[in-house]
Amino acid sequence: MSSTPPSNPQPAEATIMANAVRALAMDAVQQANSGHPGAPMGMADIAVALWGRHLKHNPADPLWADRDRFVLSNGHGSMLIYALLHLTGYALPLDELRKFRQLHSKTPGHPEVDITPGVETTTGPLGQGITNAVGMALAEKLLAHEFNRPGHAVVDHHTYVFLGDGCLMEGISHEACALAGAWKLDKLIAIYDDNGISIDGQVTPWFIDDTAKRFEAYGWSVIGPVDGHDADAVDAAIAKARQGSGKPVLIIAKTTIGKGSPNRAGTAKAHGEALGGEEIALTREALGWSHEPFVLPDEVYTAWDAKEAGAAAQAEWTQRFEAYRAEFPEQAAELLRRMRGELPATFAQHAVDAMVAAHEKAETVASRKASQLALEAFTRALPELLGGSADLTGSNLTNTSSTPALRFDEQGTPNGGRHINYGVREFGMAAIMNGVALHGGFIPYGGTFLTFSDYSRNAIRMAALMKRRVIHVFTHDSIGLGEDGPTHQSVEHAASLRLIPGLDVWRPADTTETIAAWTMAIGNASRPSALLLSRQNLPYLPKAQLDEISKGAYVLAEPSEVGLKKKPQAVILATGSEVGLALHAQQILAVQGIAVRVVSVPSTTVFDRQSVAYKTQVLPKNLPRIAVEAGVTDFWWKYGCAAVIGLDRYGESAPANVLFKEFGFTADNVAATVRKVLRG
Repeated sequence: MSSTPPSNPQPAEATIMANAVRALAMDAVQQANSGHPGAPMGMADIAVALWGRHLKHNPADPLWADRDRFVLSNGHGSMLIYALLHLTGYALPLDELRKFRQLHSKTPGHPEVDITPGVETTTGPLGQGITNAVGMALAEKLLAHEFNRPGHAVVDHHTYVFLGDGCLMEGISHEACALAGAWKLDKLIAIYDDNGISIDGQVTPWFIDDTAKRFEAYGWSVIGPVDGHDADAVDAAIAKARQGSGKPVLIIAKTTIGKGSPNRAGTAKAHGEALGGEEIALTREALGWSHEPFVLPDEVYTAWDAKEAGAAAQAEWTQRFEAYRAEFPEQAAELLRRMRGELPATFAQHAVDAMVAAHEKAETVASRKASQLALEAFTRALPELLGGSADLTGSNLTNTSSTPALRFDEQGTPNGGRHINYGVREFGMAAIMNGVALHGGFIPYGGTFLTFSDYSRNAIRMAALMKRRVIHVFTHDSIGLGEDGPTHQSVEHAASLRLIPGLDVWRPADTTETIAAWTMAIGNASRPSALLLSRQNLPYLPKAQLDEISKGAYVLAEPSEVGLKKKPQAVILATGSEVGLALHAQQILAVQGIAVRVVSVPSTTVFDRQSVAYKTQVLPKNLPRIAVEAGVTDFWWKYGCAAVIGLDRYGESAPANVLFKEFGFTADNVAATVRKVLRG
């Protein structure tokens, strides 16, 4: 079983500990004149129960592999976690709390992973924190099943979440919590801060859910309501939750927002603004807190200090892990590798082998099928690849022979499968994948149609903000989808995804480019990736090479390759399914004596990071440029194009070949456009 801190604060001590959190929260928000004091003040006693009595963590090593994960889903209450991290001994000095919400501080307005030591995930968009936590708990459960052995429980920790009314109102919480119940994530414990207040006031007119029954219907165990200002009552609830019911657990804790403030407690005014100097003075008096702002007595630090208990817990685990390593050296080395996020030394060779196999077969297939061919090689070689689809497995082709469907028996034991049926839950899937990536041990990927990336978008953005390796497989990437019509046909989505800073977007043109895209996505540990893949078959491109594709854009065909011994007069840029059109247009123009260069641009985001010299080499400044992509045209003008063949309207319901002709995506139209540009 997981180790816990050895001593419990006594009632008087618990009150002092909680009031220290309240004081730091109201003082930091007041100094910044910005922030949310209400949640930290209301949840301070809950924090005493969890952080003071149950949480397994080591402030000296925030990345200890078997630590409990803590997620503050209601991230606007960030001063709660900053206060806790400071008080328990993390490298977050008091001066950083004084700089709350200031430029370059370690205490930004909402918690950010990799900025503040001890913060596990970036939260703020409500509902995503609890969903990240579901992903973390899933990763823990799968790793425990894969690596633990009888007598050797080296993966054995809990995931704890604080969440509020706003998280439960967001639809993503329904998606994620239903899956947590289906997966029987019995080491996931969520504590609901039931204070009944949001920005607009009392939530009762618009939030009438019976939360307990809702979670019971998901397959959770529900404890409470308990008095959230009674640390002992919350402590007992957490202890009961940790006993294990075979289900995730929701603890409902009734609290008063802004607890301690005589005039703001229990009101919306406590939620998102500083209390003000006069009210803070009254609050200090009401709490019996006589200390100046940011001044804490030694007894508070002594009561909160988790360094000794954390070091002991980690030392005990290290001893157990060494015994495990002695008996199972290969498994121990593999677990450590995967938790570090390192790829095996053989990864590069697997990528090369996949490329060679693609060249040998030279198949004309849809890029979604090419993606599955790539995944067959990579999932066989990389046990950390954890796939899935939002109820579109047969269309996204994210499953392989190495990734059977993940299932859980009645006791909640996983079957070892590595492909997740997320159901029709695109947003939930994306944010759960973020949680899996944050936990470590897996590289998650998941599929849906490109047009449904809109559902996933905020979680994709969060992955980019957090710099986490999460791979999105978006198939049916254009009007090439065909008969399903404009509701499912992507027009603006490729350009829209390219606007997300830190997200690599790939729209490959054939099997080789698709394998290269997967190679780059898997190999980049600090960026999420989106692969935009076709439903329709695409011609194989014999010239494409991994080193060229990896630069995001490259010269695919010069005039000499279609029989013209002339320098190019223009450049055609194309992506995905339109690369074949560009090559055909090049041939038509060559017959007419017009020499053009064809540049394939599988990833504009990667190409834009290349050197000026390389970009100029691929796109010479003296040559007019014509872009071709079955999507909105605005994006392409940044490359100085003289013309863009695109689609600035929604599509129609018809077979793909009919639609491409209807909207001008033909080689003849591309050739005609080039001629028009050259004529001026």
